[in-house]
Amino acid sequence: MAWGPENLPYGVFSRHEGETPRVGVRYGDQIVDLAGALHDEVFATGSLNAFMARGPVAWRDTRTLIQNKLRTDLSVVEPHLVPLEQVTLHLPIEVADYVDFYCSLEHASNLGRMFRPDEEPLKPNWRHLPVGYHGRAGTVVASGTPITRPSGQRGAGVFGPSVKLDIEAELGFVVGAPTSLGDRAGRFEDHVFGVTLVNDWSARDIQAWEYVPLGPFLGKSFATSISPWITPLAALSEARVEGRTQDPEPLGYLRRDEPWGLDLRLEVAVNGEVVSRPPYRDMYWTPDQMLAHMTVNGAALRTGDLYASGTISGTGPGERGSLIELTWNGTEPLKLPDGSVRTFLEDGDTVTITATAPGPDGTVITLGEVSGRISPANRP
Repeated sequence: MAWGPENLPYGVFSRHEGETPRVGVRYGDQIVDLAGALHDEVFATGSLNAFMARGPVAWRDTRTLIQNKLRTDLSVVEPHLVPLEQVTLHLPIEVADYVDFYCSLEHASNLGRMFRPDEEPLKPNWRHLPVGYHGRAGTVVASGTPITRPSGQRGAGVFGPSVKLDIEAELGFVVGAPTSLGDRAGRFEDHVFGVTLVNDWSARDIQAWEYVPLGPFLGKSFATSISPWITPLAALSEARVEGRTQDPEPLGYLRRDEPWGLDLRLEVAVNGEVVSRPPYRDMYWTPDQMLAHMTVNGAALRTGDLYASGTISGTGPGERGSLIELTWNGTEPLKLPDGSVRTFLEDGDTVTITATAPGPDGTVITLGEVSGRISPANRP
C-alpha cells in the first residue's frame, strides 16, 4: 500500500478549530493519533520537538512499536485512525534555527556561468567546504501557506515588488538531538531525526542587488515552505548510496564515515504541470558533511534546527531545481503545456514539489509534497 508501515512519516494535525495540534504518523489515507494509540502525552504537545528531544533510541523504539501494532495488532490502533480529509495539517516542528546550504555542483556551476561568464564558475572555496548561510527561522511556513510576493530594493534607487520570484527545490534535515555550545556534532544519525521537502522561495532581483558582500538576506527571508511530513531516517535505509566523488579530498572533519548520499527523485510542478525532475543522489556535499561543517566551530545544535541542501539540480536541462536555471535567468522562457510561458513566477501560480525514494522489498517511500501559491505583493 502507498504510505505503508515501511514509511510512517510524522506530522502534526488537528481535527477542529481550537484543538491543540497533536502528533501522528501517516498510514495510507489516515493518520494515527499517537497520543491515543501509544498512551504518551509527548505526542499531544503541538509539535514534534518534545519527542525528537528524547533522542535516537526513543526514535527507533517508537517506530518499531508503531510498525508492530500496525502489522500484528491493528485492532488496537483502529480507534485512533483519523481520515486525512478530516484534519488540518500544521508546521510539524518548532523551528529553532534555519541554515541553507549550496551543495549542488550543477546548480552552483550554472549560476556561476550565468553571472560570471568570464570567470571560473565556482569560487575557490566551493570544493573545500559546504557553503551555506544562516536563514530566518521565523518565516519557515507549512506547505499550503500562501506566499506573498516580496518587495524590496532591486537596484540603486529602485524599490518595488520582485519581478524575478523563483523557487528552489531542496531537501531539509531536521535536528532532534542537541549539542552543547563548544562541542561538535557526533554521528549524523545520532542527531538528525528525519528529512522534509523544502521550497526556499527566492527573489532573484532583490538577492542580486543585496548579496555582495555578506550574502543572501531579504531576497530569501520572506518565506521558506516545508512539507507537513517529516520522514524518519530509518525509512530511507534502502535509499542510502555512496556520496559523489570529491576532488580535492576534504579535510578530516568532512570525510565521510558512512554512506549518506540519498537516492531521491524530486518533481517540480508549476500549476500542476511537471517542469523538472531533479535527482538528489548527484549532490556534491552530503548531509553528514553539512552537519559536521555547521558545528565544527562549536556552534550548538538545538532540537528543531532545520538545515537544507540548497537547490537540487542535475546535469540535464530537465533536472534543474530553480526557474533561474530552467529559463537561464529569463532568456529562455519556459513553455507550459497550456501554452503560457514563464521566466519567473506570476501571481496566482502554484508550485508543488514532491519526492520519492526506494523502499524495502520494492516498495516506494513517498516524502509527501510542499506546495505554495503566489499572492500579489502588499501595497506599500
